[in-house]
Amino acid sequence: MNTISNQGRLAICLAVALFIAGCSDMKTPATANVAVSSAAVDNASTAGGSEYAPQEMRTARDELAQANIAMTNKDYKKADDLAKAAQADAKLAQSKADTAKAQAAAAALQSDIQVLQDQINHSNQNP
Repeated sequence: MNTISNQGRLAICLAVALFIAGCSDMKTPATANVAVSSAAVDNASTAGGSEYAPQEMRTARDELAQANIAMTNKDYKKADDLAKAAQADAKLAQSKADTAKAQAAAAALQSDIQVLQDQINHSNQNP
């Protein structure tokens, strides 16, 4: 007895085809995300991430290395997930570095203002 209609067979074939196409299409986004993550790690390093956020940089580099291994193993889903995590950690490291630099600049500016204020006060006391 034929329990699956022609429409049912067509639906199953279509679902299988979409599943196969979806699996093979993971390579392109994974490749792109690994490349973007690599650039993010480089940018964070250039921004001082290794100095101001060493743990985040270490994590980002480890995740990027694992993503590259996953790409080699054709595990595109894992590579994509690791690349996204590496990118997030690299951006966090860059943000921490930028924040630390801004705080240092603000402290230096505050110190300069204090020196100028002291000079003004000294000038006003000795006309």
